[in-house]
Amino acid sequence: MGIRSAMARPFAAYVAAQTRRWSSMPGEVQHNTFKYLINEAGKTVFGRDHHFSSIHSYDDFKKLVPVRDYEDLKPYIERMLTGEPDILWKGKPAYLAKTSGTTSGTKYIPISNESKYSHFISARNSTLAYVHETGNAAFLDGNLIFLSGSPELEDIAGIKTGRLSGISNHLVPGYLRTNQKPSYKTNCIEDWEEKLERIIDETLQARMTLISGIPPWVQMYFDRIQARTGKRIKDVFPDFSVFVYGGVNFEPYRVRLEESIGKKVDSIETYPASEGFIAYQDSQYDPGLLLLLNNGMFFEFVPTEEYFTKNPPRLSIEEVELGKNYALIINSNAGLWGYSIGDTVKFISKNPYKLLVTGRIKHFISAFGEHVIGEEVEKALRLTMEQFPEVELTEFTVAPQVTPAEGMPYHEWFIEFARKPDNPERFALTLDQHLRSLNVYYDDLIAGNILRTLVISPLKPNSFIEYMKSKGKLGGQNKVPRLSNDRTIAGELTRFRV
Repeated sequence: MGIRSAMARPFAAYVAAQTRRWSSMPGEVQHNTFKYLINEAGKTVFGRDHHFSSIHSYDDFKKLVPVRDYEDLKPYIERMLTGEPDILWKGKPAYLAKTSGTTSGTKYIPISNESKYSHFISARNSTLAYVHETGNAAFLDGNLIFLSGSPELEDIAGIKTGRLSGISNHLVPGYLRTNQKPSYKTNCIEDWEEKLERIIDETLQARMTLISGIPPWVQMYFDRIQARTGKRIKDVFPDFSVFVYGGVNFEPYRVRLEESIGKKVDSIETYPASEGFIAYQDSQYDPGLLLLLNNGMFFEFVPTEEYFTKNPPRLSIEEVELGKNYALIINSNAGLWGYSIGDTVKFISKNPYKLLVTGRIKHFISAFGEHVIGEEVEKALRLTMEQFPEVELTEFTVAPQVTPAEGMPYHEWFIEFARKPDNPERFALTLDQHLRSLNVYYDDLIAGNILRTLVISPLKPNSFIEYMKSKGKLGGQNKVPRLSNDRTIAGELTRFRV
């Protein structure tokens, strides 16, 4: 047993005890966080503009601080970009995380001195929760890799700026860097395909025990290793035992990833965002993600069906219901206020509060009022693949076809198969039936002959890689939108049809 694994077990027990303590009093923890945030930001420009000195309750806050997205917050961000202090939070941000927005272009999300270490600590605690539950700590003595963006940061008005994954690299303490892969030099390579080849050079002979990253990019890493070696991952990395992922639902990728690995490995799902580390899976026996109520964020929840109304209801943690979809709103010690991060979540437990990420509030298909969401298409696909075990897929996205050349409108599924179904027509019909069972409005439209059953457009190998490359979004933390309510992405993908 190495020193890291030996030290991890008692530390994991300590963190587990702390977690049990704060998660057992969710209302009190969130109330204290709310008071802290209002008091600390009272003298900021935002605090003065929104009369924080007059806020004595959550109801006061809702009257004075509206729900907003990045565009609404942008005037304050732009002042921060000139170096002006005390805008959204006291002082200047420690970092600015760059993200890509569909309407806002590049977005700059502040990370404060108070919030910055929560990103690393939360990731660490997700791993320690796994150690505490399973007793497996041996992987900490091997090599660990996180497939991420470049850690090179630029300077904007004295604020270090870059991708969240790159910023997170700077927050890793020195004692963990000795077994971290890849090297800093390799991690700084911007071109994803070149970077991937150098990562493989560095890891092929290493004792890899933990691999972390977004599933499609990890799959690409595995594919390149297999192409070089002709071996499955279990034979290249026999000690690989833990896979950590976040950013997308693992289920559509699970079959192919496990086939590439050649054995079952434990997995830990995390929910990191530039706006804050929100939740993580704390049990191998429960898919729910533990909401981090003590992480410097006060959470609000808006029922998704009312999100786009004029004055949607805003609920605190104690007011949410199980099994209902909510848009997630955060207020944080990084200076985000009433901020809609764009994700939708559903609670599956209140003791403690655990959730599932169900999609994006603006990623849906509702060309005819069906309002199909990400959770539904992913579940329909998972159920279908269980009935067609020969099928493996690389990636997929769905868009409406409102004005087909002939026949009725339909939903078009662009799927890049790693292994195609033996009976494509039956696969498509089964997929459609599962989606109808999950969404009553879609079912009504099919039954009423307003929509016809879905159409699958198979794509050539590497189609999504080429598409992402054409957009400058290959690798790192970039993800293909699961759903679109228009044909923008679909129009680009039609050139890859088989």
